[in-house]
Amino acid sequence: MTLLQRFSCLESIVTVQHFLTLDDLPPATLKLLIERSIDLKAQTKKGAIYEPLKNKSLAMIFSKSSTRTRVSFEVGMRQLGGGTLNLSPNDTQIGRGEPIEDTARVISSMVDGVMIRTDAHSKVETFAANSSVPVINGLTDDYHPCQLLADVQTFQELRGSIEGATIAWVGDGNNVCHSFMNAARIFNFTLRIATPEQFTPDSQITERNQSHIELSNDPKDVVAGADVVVTDTWASMGQESEKSERQEAFAGYCVDDQLMSLAHKDALFLHCLPAYRGKEVTDAVIEGKQSAVFQEAENRLHAQKALLEYLLS
Repeated sequence: MTLLQRFSCLESIVTVQHFLTLDDLPPATLKLLIERSIDLKAQTKKGAIYEPLKNKSLAMIFSKSSTRTRVSFEVGMRQLGGGTLNLSPNDTQIGRGEPIEDTARVISSMVDGVMIRTDAHSKVETFAANSSVPVINGLTDDYHPCQLLADVQTFQELRGSIEGATIAWVGDGNNVCHSFMNAARIFNFTLRIATPEQFTPDSQITERNQSHIELSNDPKDVVAGADVVVTDTWASMGQESEKSERQEAFAGYCVDDQLMSLAHKDALFLHCLPAYRGKEVTDAVIEGKQSAVFQEAENRLHAQKALLEYLLS
């Protein structure tokens, strides 16, 4: 039985399937998506032409700037035979106050799927509630589920199953951290999180995933013996005014060679990028032998192709 046939066996019939957080899909389906992304990557490397989404279109709505999200979704749709429309608030009525509900009903009547990258998570929830086609969360202030598909794929390619692994998160308790917390529960690994006290993850998300996470304020404690060390920028988009305050709060949270030496001897280093070298990570670490950062970035393309194939075909 092929992976696509296994998808159809696992899923009950639904009117519209969205992907706003990892919890929108059953764990078994998410694991199959990881397998499928590795398979699609191998096909792409061989130069195979595979176009299951021929003549289908994905609207991409960006309220925040993007490199990896935009390129990976746009190239992914093209490789699968479809096309994309790039929409920003400045180019549409969204930026002039049209209700999200109206925008969702109109756009979804003309396309086969919608990817949204915005601030408040409630915006993608409202859009999805009024959309007649699948809606994908390309990033919100609360979650970044597409990033976690690529991260789990990267670990699986390099180390095998992530189940039972120990992952250390060093830095801000932000949207990527929240999705890592969900992933810990879903994929059954332990996530140790080190943040300054004032930058801990959301308490409700923490409570939901408490069986698989450990919280600390000491980076050394969480990195010791870890299989993966992960960090992110200390000031995400929209937090630029807090940069000086955050740099002071995150003193001691830079992932350098000394910190990495506390992890397992073949531990991986991950970062969703963009990276601010000399701040949350040193040049030596991000360019070092343990770094899988650029493989991780490329895997955004392949993981999202698997997601698009599943949701739109």
